[in-house]
Amino acid sequence: MTDLIGAAGHVLDAADIRAFVLGRLAAEDLDGRRVCVIVPDATRSCPLPLLLGAVHEALHGRAAAVTVLIALGTHAPMSDAQLAGHLGGPYPGFEIRNHEWWLPERLVSLGRIGASRVAELSEGRMAESIDVTLNRAVVEHDVCLVIGPVFPHEVVGFSGGNKYFFPGIAGQEIIDFSHWLGALISSAEIIGTRGITPVRALIDEAAAMIPARRLALCLVVESGTGALHAMSFGEPEAAWAACADVSAVTHVRYLEAPVARVVSIIPAKYEDMWTGAKGFYKVEPIVADGGEVIIYAPHITRIAAMHPEIERIGYHCRDYFVKQWDLFKDEHWGVLAHSTHLRGAGTWDPIEGERPRVTVTLATGIPEDVVRAANLGYLDPAAVDLDALAADPGTFVLPQAGEVLFRLR
Repeated sequence: MTDLIGAAGHVLDAADIRAFVLGRLAAEDLDGRRVCVIVPDATRSCPLPLLLGAVHEALHGRAAAVTVLIALGTHAPMSDAQLAGHLGGPYPGFEIRNHEWWLPERLVSLGRIGASRVAELSEGRMAESIDVTLNRAVVEHDVCLVIGPVFPHEVVGFSGGNKYFFPGIAGQEIIDFSHWLGALISSAEIIGTRGITPVRALIDEAAAMIPARRLALCLVVESGTGALHAMSFGEPEAAWAACADVSAVTHVRYLEAPVARVVSIIPAKYEDMWTGAKGFYKVEPIVADGGEVIIYAPHITRIAAMHPEIERIGYHCRDYFVKQWDLFKDEHWGVLAHSTHLRGAGTWDPIEGERPRVTVTLATGIPEDVVRAANLGYLDPAAVDLDALAADPGTFVLPQAGEVLFRLR
């Protein structure tokens, strides 16, 4: 059973949110249980202080133990100060942990998905078996409660639900595997796709192997504010589906015709290009062939805090890797996937070389030599006149880029 409150265009008040969380958790068999609460890091808009306050009220003194685990995927860990600002609190009796994806001892294998099943789930795109590795907390707790928003997503279609397990608290191998599957489909094709995409099917298959009971509090968040349009509770698959329907109305906007240039203004919550790249693939569909996306983020000073190899590999379209697979198959596939996400659609062949569909230009604090070596265009952010660009009829300037998807009608 899944409960949903709210709707597109509606804003829930704090009292309704608190009552919903308290009521749903009161109805669950959580007395004496060990509960792992899985939440997003600061790269997602989410009113976690309000939500965790209600969870603490519902579980403190009732659950045997509660661990709050930050679903980093392969993002950088959050400091104590960052966690305090992100989560609110304090929450007496709750243990707060980053998902330490880089430490093998923090992970556990739940088994393998065989090659033939992977081929079926991926619709023939991949046929290797995969080790389902996840944070050890999933076997140390009786219940896993996911709390997090649903947005259009470049790898899986819409984020949320079981995605907070894979890649949220997973080992790098299955993260790389699922991201490369999404890259083979391509970001432009899969982003904002409703229903069970091949990547979602793989994630759901892996999540079914988790020994703990799985619950989810899925959210539709007003981008950039943390206000909630809607929230649903239940098993992750159903709770996610309910919110994805609302997100598809709330977080997808349409233009009547393509534009020659987009200027994506990246908010401060994206601290490097690994996360700030969302400002590209959420607007790629509205850019005309031969057009340009300018990523405007003076505060970003490096490409990837946790994945420096992207500076060596650079940014390229999917075919650049697929048609030279022997050169790249031993790299982290998640890095290759990220590379294609920020470069977008294009072609490659050994005679003509690489031909991207659009130009990607960084107007950031990253040094020019680093940007150009990574196969991207460079623009001094001090030379960017946002007012003049906004007055240009061929340019679309997007504040707070990264969460809302833009498409052509």
